Amino acid sequence: MRIIGIAIVGANGVIGDGDSQPFQIAEDWERYKRVTMGHPMILGRRTHQAIGRWLPGRTTIVVTHDPDNIELPSGGTARGFAVSSLAEALDLARSLDEEIYVAGGGSIYRAAWPELTELDLTEVEAEATGTVFFPPVEPTEWQEVSREQRDGFAFVRYLRRTVSTATD
Repeated sequence: MRIIGIAIVGANGVIGDGDSQPFQIAEDWERYKRVTMGHPMILGRRTHQAIGRWLPGRTTIVVTHDPDNIELPSGGTARGFAVSSLAEALDLARSLDEEIYVAGGGSIYRAAWPELTELDLTEVEAEATGTVFFPPVEPTEWQEVSREQRDGFAFVRYLRRTVSTATD
């Protein structure tokens, strides 16, 4: 089972301002689509709203305090669920696939952190203005296994060094 945190992160750890991402890099969006296609994605409500639509070709699981208030997709190629807890989202995602993506926001990353087996980050060399941060990637906890350098950013993969003992 692979549970992968995926994000675009500024040099200062910023991933957003609560409403949007600070970076709009076409190559990052193309890669995000390619990597997550066919797999379940877990998002918080605000991240889902910032994206503005249900992404086709993936199952999106939105974690919210009020699942009944989320309008689910009907027809088309997008599939979605709304659940009230991260534990419920992880259980649902595990029942669908062996590869799961946790795609934000900040509170979802922090809550899922003990469960993550990998990180798939777009690390931007510029700092960003914002109030939402990605958790620190500590070298004692994560091992960098690949880096694809681009102009001003890099696609970086990390594997967890030790297995989490979290049971939530």
